[in-house]
Amino acid sequence: MTSETFTFSSIPTTASEIAALPEATLDTPFKTVALAMLALLNYEKDPEGTYAMLDFLRGPEPLNNFGKAFLKERLNGKFYKPFSFFAGATVANGYKPTEPLTITVRDNPYSYPEENYALLLVKSSGADSERQVRLRKKPSTGQWFITGDLACLSDIRIPADQDPWA
Repeated sequence: MTSETFTFSSIPTTASEIAALPEATLDTPFKTVALAMLALLNYEKDPEGTYAMLDFLRGPEPLNNFGKAFLKERLNGKFYKPFSFFAGATVANGYKPTEPLTITVRDNPYSYPEENYALLLVKSSGADSERQVRLRKKPSTGQWFITGDLACLSDIRIPADQDPWA
């Protein structure tokens, strides 16, 4: 099993900003997952800018209307979810990660079900189990792209300050 940790000094707001990051070579699935989670941190402020960043990370299959509706359904009113994947974010602190932003992405023995496909894992501090992100490699470029929906955005524990039972 391999894990890679990535550190970012700021949250990108445009596709050109995310494309300028060193990880934007997308030559490993780990880099692509880290950038996708980073892009999602922008959703509350600018959904359209976030869609553009995700389109960059999806390569030949940009987000369609279903994908945009999926993100809206998973994130509206729950903008804390993507932050929960970054170091320092906890239920108790409202999922406020420490800075600089740090995320760890890992694989497991089942992460590569077939050639040019990967299922990598990210850990949310609001969930008991790791969440999967699906990727597909484009052999002609050697780049890894997000494919399908971001099922890693399933519900997690709500922040303590929003929980009437906390």
